[in-house]
Amino acid sequence: MNKASRLSWIIAGLVMSAASPLIQAGTIVGKSDQSNEQALDERSEQIKLRSDYVRKNYSKFEYRIPMRDGKHLFTAVYIPNDASASKRYPMLMQRTPYSVGPYGSSQYKRFLGATADYEKEGFIFVFQDVRGTTMSEGDYVNMRPQIDKKSKTDFDESTDTYDTIDWLIKNIPNNNGKIGQWGISYPGFYTSAGAIDSHPALKAVSPQAPIADWFRGDDMHRNGAFNLQMAFGFFSGFAKPRPVPTDVDKDKPFDYGTPDGYQFFIDLGALSNANPKYFKNAIPYWNEIAQHPNYDSYWQSHNLLPHLKNIKAAVLTVGGWYDTEDLYGPLQTYKAIEKLNPGISNTLVIGPWTHGGWTRSDGDKVGDAHFGFKTALSYQPVEFAFFKHHLKGGDKPNLPEAWMFETGANRWRGFDAWPPKNVTPKSLYFHANGKLDFSAPDDKSNNTAFDEYISDPAKPVPYTTEISTRWSSQYVAADQRFASRRPDVVSYQTEVLERDVTLAGPLTADLFVSTTGTDADFVVKLIDVNPAEMTTPEGEINRGAQQTLVRGEPFRARFRESFSNPKPFVPDQVTKVNFSINDVLHTFQRGHRIMVQIQSSWFPFIDRNPQTYVPNIFDAKDSDFIKATHKIYHVKGQASALQVQVLPALDE
Repeated sequence: MNKASRLSWIIAGLVMSAASPLIQAGTIVGKSDQSNEQALDERSEQIKLRSDYVRKNYSKFEYRIPMRDGKHLFTAVYIPNDASASKRYPMLMQRTPYSVGPYGSSQYKRFLGATADYEKEGFIFVFQDVRGTTMSEGDYVNMRPQIDKKSKTDFDESTDTYDTIDWLIKNIPNNNGKIGQWGISYPGFYTSAGAIDSHPALKAVSPQAPIADWFRGDDMHRNGAFNLQMAFGFFSGFAKPRPVPTDVDKDKPFDYGTPDGYQFFIDLGALSNANPKYFKNAIPYWNEIAQHPNYDSYWQSHNLLPHLKNIKAAVLTVGGWYDTEDLYGPLQTYKAIEKLNPGISNTLVIGPWTHGGWTRSDGDKVGDAHFGFKTALSYQPVEFAFFKHHLKGGDKPNLPEAWMFETGANRWRGFDAWPPKNVTPKSLYFHANGKLDFSAPDDKSNNTAFDEYISDPAKPVPYTTEISTRWSSQYVAADQRFASRRPDVVSYQTEVLERDVTLAGPLTADLFVSTTGTDADFVVKLIDVNPAEMTTPEGEINRGAQQTLVRGEPFRARFRESFSNPKPFVPDQVTKVNFSINDVLHTFQRGHRIMVQIQSSWFPFIDRNPQTYVPNIFDAKDSDFIKATHKIYHVKGQASALQVQVLPALDE
């Protein structure tokens, strides 16, 4: 398996890799169901047809494009065979750290666009190894910091994009002078960065599931809590040094020695054991992360959001409500571009998808949530129309400012702003006996002031029931009854709803807590509870009383006052913990209940908090991990709640 193919399994960020169309199909492999085998055969046939079309209708050329500092970036260009002075084509570019292979002018990608429509319509397709990866020169830096004020030789990802576009426009024959850029995940980050100080020829960009800030909300951290399973699996391969350009992949995927990721990371113990047990200091970036446990100048400099300025191209930012890697990125990228670039065309699309699911799946279901139709097929023509309009003069796509999928009700909604302007802020308050409602506790409330649970790092709450070393893409919409039945998970739920309730926009956890330890994590989960009795078609799973996860977010509570300056808890002292949770657009239907669950571990997706405050959790020893009793308070003056935004019903 080549590098691009292998990494598509590590991080689903490269739609263009030869293996990536099989990612969704790969979930089918090994099942005996005849319809699944047929679906796999159909996908394989589709790939073959597209591959044949590309080989017959495009010619491939390879270039080493000079940058302003003298380094050269390897670039593969596929030109339609009928391109001529009288038939010029726009360029559609993707910059990636995951390899643009296969290499060699006679070796072709199986497909070039997100769908076959792109290849049949005709574009000049451009793929570039970013600086310091695979066949490109220079040193690779993860999420290279953006430089706002540059000298003539200073470079960053925006200048590398600018220099590339400038060279392409001047040197690729029969182009029409217009370029579009797109990419998913890490290539989405390079798309966002490439839009900064846009080259005049860059007319349209689509950052999809773009990384924005690896500490606050994307991939490797969530509100400062370390994403152990993802970071370990990804960087154990991706972060190995590559001293010289090469198209030979000698790295083997990390051998866990077991399919049981939960047990593997329990046996790993403290994060400080990773190097002596496995990495042997051979993964420099792991060490770099470990040296920066707080949101210091290092992480702040790698945050792209404040730099998304001087964008002239039209922007289509895309994400998935069920993206386990990058939902923070698209939401915040859209918001930053809207604020820093008034007046430009800036559109947000969020569908009911996992990471890249709008191109890699039908989008009809995730986990235990089913949406009733193939939602990806609704989106794909919209993206195609966006690029065709801006690069080839096609009809303007009929898109609102924000085109969002409303889960629960399972329908697309258009808004003239995101979050919607007509929402009403409300609070869902926790009460004694597991009650949840929009009324705050008062003096007449039950005299039980809190709920408590023992958090034991030796037996952390799993985030999924799947047995795998790879992080789950399905837990985000999974039935949470496995968690609610544990003694270290506290649940609050409303009475049966008498009418639909639609939440739209960001959520905020507003907790009053205490702990017998000096540090703690808190995971807040918003859950849709089905009616206990449901009519089920013959042959389908009865989903009565299912507790479907809508949104979940961890918070490392040492950062409750500042992500830059952590602070220990005073044992047994009631303390306010307030943190942001990614947006939702979800309708809790009449007859359902709204549930909120609180817990203090989400393993091994999030590393375990030792619950003994240490300045750097990466330096914690096994002996620092202790049991602690956590209390969630819900009385007047200490009323824990989930702050929400309620959207009026369509008939109001």
